[in-house]
Amino acid sequence: MKTIKFLSMAILAGSFLASCSSDDNSPEEINEEEIITTMTVTLAPDGGGTAIELKSQDLDGDGPNPPVITVSGNLAASTTYNGSIELLNETETPAEDITEEVAEEDDEHQFIFETSGSIASVSYSDEDGDGNPVGLAFALTTDTAGSATFTVILRHEPKKPNNGTKEDAGGETDITQTFNLTVE
Repeated sequence: MKTIKFLSMAILAGSFLASCSSDDNSPEEINEEEIITTMTVTLAPDGGGTAIELKSQDLDGDGPNPPVITVSGNLAASTTYNGSIELLNETETPAEDITEEVAEEDDEHQFIFETSGSIASVSYSDEDGDGNPVGLAFALTTDTAGSATFTVILRHEPKKPNNGTKEDAGGETDITQTFNLTVE
């Protein structure tokens, strides 16, 4: 009989302690990374003219197929282009516009631009609420005729402010693509 009373008291005390636990069993909200299958960079000459489209489309994501890269034309030498970036998730029907999400979460995103060859400069034309660059809009200025590379990297949760390099920005890469260009 003493054993039954003792066990009953132990079970009662254990359930009392468990019910007073400070553990919160509600799941932590997860902010999933964006799935980006398609990046389209549009370069429109300042003052008018035909826009050039740079596109990277990778419908199988991390699958075995490389992205399909297209460049719709050549850039003119010594010209400033107004650039814009559109991001899509084409694994969904209709395609989800990730550009809107990046714009809404601009304090958590930044495009990094790396260039070589006949590109003179790239400068940001937009900023987040704290005055830090985002890169959905930018200006690209070409140099003399020749070849060039233009790498576009979207960093998630970068350090802001930063010096515009991926090393200083840190964070995680959501998408990166290098475009081979001709300036004539």
